[in-house]
Amino acid sequence: MQERIVITGMGTVSPLGLNVKESWSNAIAGVSGVGPIVQFDPSSLPVRIAAEARNFKPENFMDAKEARRRDRFEQMAVAASKEALAHSGLEITEANAGRIGIIISSAIGGLQTLQDSILINYTEGPRKVSPFMIPMLMANGAAGMSAIEFGIKGPCFSVASACASGADGIGTALMMLRTGMIDIALAGASEAPITTTCVAAFDRVGAMSRRNDDFSMTPQPFDKNRDGLVMGEGAAVLVLEREPDAKARGANILAEMAGYGATADAFHVTAPHEHGAGGAAAMKMALDSAKANVDEVGYINAHGTGTPLNDQSETRAIKAAFGDLAYKVPISSTKSMTGHMMGATGALEAVFCVQAIREGILPPTIHYETPDPECDLDYIPNQAREAKISLAISNAFGFGGHNAVLAVRKYA
Repeated sequence: MQERIVITGMGTVSPLGLNVKESWSNAIAGVSGVGPIVQFDPSSLPVRIAAEARNFKPENFMDAKEARRRDRFEQMAVAASKEALAHSGLEITEANAGRIGIIISSAIGGLQTLQDSILINYTEGPRKVSPFMIPMLMANGAAGMSAIEFGIKGPCFSVASACASGADGIGTALMMLRTGMIDIALAGASEAPITTTCVAAFDRVGAMSRRNDDFSMTPQPFDKNRDGLVMGEGAAVLVLEREPDAKARGANILAEMAGYGATADAFHVTAPHEHGAGGAAAMKMALDSAKANVDEVGYINAHGTGTPLNDQSETRAIKAAFGDLAYKVPISSTKSMTGHMMGATGALEAVFCVQAIREGILPPTIHYETPDPECDLDYIPNQAREAKISLAISNAFGFGGHNAVLAVRKYA
């Protein structure tokens, strides 16, 4: 019989709060984290709004000197990991450090560091480039810095699969735990993409909302008038353990990480498959991994970016996976509040699934006004909904055709 893998701790930094409690409270209250960009002057850009983790101060979570040697995505990863470890009550010792894995993913890595370093090289010369540039920009830096911070000596790496990175990292940790390669995992993702280069690039792809002066109603996932995503930032980390080990140390078990599915569209470098075939296959795979049927799913946290093609494709994917039951399962896009945190999104949304199961309340899709005939499912519009559920799935789809789905089950 397959050993159950359970969740014993969670940590977040997000546009809705600097910990799990704040982020979740604001999510179920329908608070938007979107506003004018304050990290830099965006006046020259066509897009001047984002969902920033505005009150994040790295020195509150780590030594100020170390903070200066870490990119923002690494700083947020350490902060989220610190909360997750404290929440789990896990003590890292010489005896267990080698059996703990840490997989903190990132789609983009330290883009601000890269952008700044290139400018310094061209304007001031190579001798002015920081010797910390490489460890600050590399995508595995969040995992490596966190491992150093907490003395974790097991497998340590990052998964890069665009906006599916966080979910794929958690899914990879689940498989490693199931095979006995490790006993405990810190798994999640961190992303700090709100830079002039990244905002400009995503806008050039045609993916961004440009509602700079009327940002109170964007993004609008699944709404007929949706016009694109809003970029977000943040980190989320979960502590995963084998059930016997968690019980033996008296851990508070939050939920079971029950299943994982991953596929590729093999269709287009940015656009999703119009029929959502890859997403549907990943959902079915995650449910098979969880040994669950579609009629057990009480909630879907959708990828739901607010782009015209993505939301239509995901709706079709859900219909392909669930059949007639697609019209009965509640679905929401929490990106309507957090913005799209790129690789970190799937990890944060896994946290939201755990919270929905534990608290019996489903977060809403805010900004939903005008139904789209092509997106005709139950998207929990505008108000959170009380519901007792035992199984939730979280969809994370990314550029390159990556599809990753996690299944979270109530622990009993």
